Amino acid sequence: GALGGLGLALGLWRRHTALAASREDEEDKELRQRFMAPPVSGLRELRRRRRELRSRMELLIMETQAEVCRALAALDPGASFSVDTWERKEGGGGISCVLQDGEVFEKAGVNVSVVSGLLSEEAARQMRSRGKSLKAKDGKLPFCAMGVSSVIHPKNPHVPTMHFNYRYFEIEEADGTKQWWFGGGTDLTPTYLNEEDAVHFHKTLKEACDKHDLKLYPKYKKWCDDYFYIKHRGERRGIGGIFFDDVDSPSKEEVFQFVKSCAKAVVPCYIPIVKKHCHDSFTPEEKLWQQLRRGRYVEFNLVYDRGTKFGLLTPGSRIESILMSLPLTARWEYMHTPPESSKEAEILEVLRNPKDWVH
Repeated sequence: GALGGLGLALGLWRRHTALAASREDEEDKELRQRFMAPPVSGLRELRRRRRELRSRMELLIMETQAEVCRALAALDPGASFSVDTWERKEGGGGISCVLQDGEVFEKAGVNVSVVSGLLSEEAARQMRSRGKSLKAKDGKLPFCAMGVSSVIHPKNPHVPTMHFNYRYFEIEEADGTKQWWFGGGTDLTPTYLNEEDAVHFHKTLKEACDKHDLKLYPKYKKWCDDYFYIKHRGERRGIGGIFFDDVDSPSKEEVFQFVKSCAKAVVPCYIPIVKKHCHDSFTPEEKLWQQLRRGRYVEFNLVYDRGTKFGLLTPGSRIESILMSLPLTARWEYMHTPPESSKEAEILEVLRNPKDWVH
């Protein structure tokens, strides 16, 4: 009788194990179909650590990448994303999805990176200059960083450029304690001002922030206006959105949920604007103004952007991914000034004096 009971228990256990394995296979299949490529950490590892925030963040950035790529591809059916997976010998890797020379998008890139290793001295210096007290062990600071980042440059000058980035950082100090923080944001760079689009974009981001705390949108809107400032031109890169960095309170879970709301707001804040204008007619003069504004975009990214600088200072980083944010085409003209009271002068006014779009 005891042996029969043992046999029955073994049979049930085997069946349970087989069911669990087939359920895991189904989950894996579903995830593989949902993503643009297999996750950097591997599905098995992510499942093993599924309760850890690092795994949940990696799944979120993978889902965001796929969601945005599919929404863009649906608007530009003749074009397709090239998907590159890359590895970093110091630890980790990434997935770069880039669409070039489509009908609607001149260049659209959506990158995921999950990297780990030791922080370079320059990168650590950059962080300390922002007020981080990092205590290294024998000069070494193990770190883990992951994020999704995207820049979309449309062909039509009446469709704005859009950028977003959401990231998570973890550093282990000499005594084993871990410092962690989140950063990110979403911002819009139109060539011409359309008030209705500006209001829609900002309202959608405000709604995402308001779910968590009514103080967040005004705080992060101002941070965005201050951050994307081209000092040598005295103007902002665009009409802003939200931007934040080094956020490590009230709790890891609460900040993660906030970042998740922001990531989910990317498609609804931007795609309706693209749909609305991608077939607008435009003149050669309007195209020229778009090229000049793109030049300003490049200036900001190469001179001031902290993410670009951090990437260039990180050993083993992939330069192609870091410079993916640059447009396919841009222009710099000597002493170009638009005529007073023109549409071109109107956007410059807003770039010099940011507006409150939602009140």
